[in-house]
Amino acid sequence: MFVPISSIAFKHKLCTQKNNLECLLVFANLFLMKFSPRAQFKFKVQPSQRKLILWHYIVSLCQGPLCVIKKMRGKQASAKTILFLCIACFLAGTLFTGQMWTSPSSNHESIALSTRLDSGHKRKIIEGEPGDVIEEVTKTHQAIKSLDKAISTLGMELTASKTTSQTDVNHLRQQHGSNHSIQKAFVVIGINTAFSSKKRRDSIRETWLPNGDKLKELEKEKGIVVRFMIGHSATPGSILDQSIDEEEAEHNDFLRLNHVEGYHELSSKTRLFFSTVTSMWDADFYVKIDDDIHLNLGKLVTTLAKYRSRPRIYIGCMKSGPVLYQKGVKYHEAEYWKFGEEGNKYFRHATGQLYAISRDLADYISNNWPILHRYANEDVSLGAWLLGLEVEHVDERSMCCATPPDCEWKARAGNVCVASYDWKCSGICKSVERMKDVHKACGEGDGAVWNVEI
Repeated sequence: MFVPISSIAFKHKLCTQKNNLECLLVFANLFLMKFSPRAQFKFKVQPSQRKLILWHYIVSLCQGPLCVIKKMRGKQASAKTILFLCIACFLAGTLFTGQMWTSPSSNHESIALSTRLDSGHKRKIIEGEPGDVIEEVTKTHQAIKSLDKAISTLGMELTASKTTSQTDVNHLRQQHGSNHSIQKAFVVIGINTAFSSKKRRDSIRETWLPNGDKLKELEKEKGIVVRFMIGHSATPGSILDQSIDEEEAEHNDFLRLNHVEGYHELSSKTRLFFSTVTSMWDADFYVKIDDDIHLNLGKLVTTLAKYRSRPRIYIGCMKSGPVLYQKGVKYHEAEYWKFGEEGNKYFRHATGQLYAISRDLADYISNNWPILHRYANEDVSLGAWLLGLEVEHVDERSMCCATPPDCEWKARAGNVCVASYDWKCSGICKSVERMKDVHKACGEGDGAVWNVEI
């Protein structure tokens, strides 16, 4: 049905013949080639023939209408009509030939080439210089980590500065005068006490703790600072706070903390104690002791002096008790699941009745206390704070002797204990009534602390 391209190109006088059907077939071929993509695959044209074929197409398109017009009933067409038809045929031929010379194979090749170039460009971006890309990613990651660390450090320092410097230190400076400065000491001992423990405090004042001027002299001559540490009630200025004020005016042996008293707040109190004392005294050691423990001050100082040259010392009676996960029991650990399966034990740590840490460890707690986690038991909390550090744990068993007859036998043998108490009571059972008896049987003598050479 279709007229070959070669017959159109090389027999362009087709319309001059007396065959109107062939002339119309020329236009039929042109329209099919324009509107039917499949028709393009039926005409294979060599590149060398394209210019010649293009010229013959134009001639054919211009002569075709003229031939048709001449054959239509023999009527004469006007010059304007012929000119208009020639222009229209020329434009149509230009459009048709532009579509005809688009080779499908060349189109596919162009698309494939474009795709390959685009893919190669993308691959070059991703894989062209892997060393540079990895280096840039690493630098960016390190920069982000450095910024996060800097922000975290600044936030921690800001919190510590606001909380410690603006509240605790200012509060303590108001108590001790506007010209207060950090004092040098060998050891600072904080006796943990509560509002309801006045009789316990009195029993200590009557036994192993010097009173009045002797306490000041001990601090000045030996560098031994001893204070009852206590916070305030939930309602500042209450009767409880007033009673401590009166007792402080009489004995002058309290260290007031900016802390709300409560049994379940011992971890916070201990943390705040170290933060406070390091801002007031530059000591080699800081000691925490409960108010129902008997202590020989001279023996304590002698024991600590042996470790004076060692950094990061943590001294006490080391233990590892079970993690109490049952609710309602004393010392229940709400976060027991962090220590493994039920029935597991705590990591090794000093008992809370008495322990000592060196200056650098106290500074660590003071500088980082806003982010130090608190567990239910304050001795576990302290052990957790120091567990991940390069700390020397010293298991000093003389700091946890039993009450008479155990400590009495050791004293008679010349091996005086640092501290004595009853394990079952986590202190001296009925300490108010028994403190004098324990002191008489296990004490080192009132003059021992004055004869210690530091």
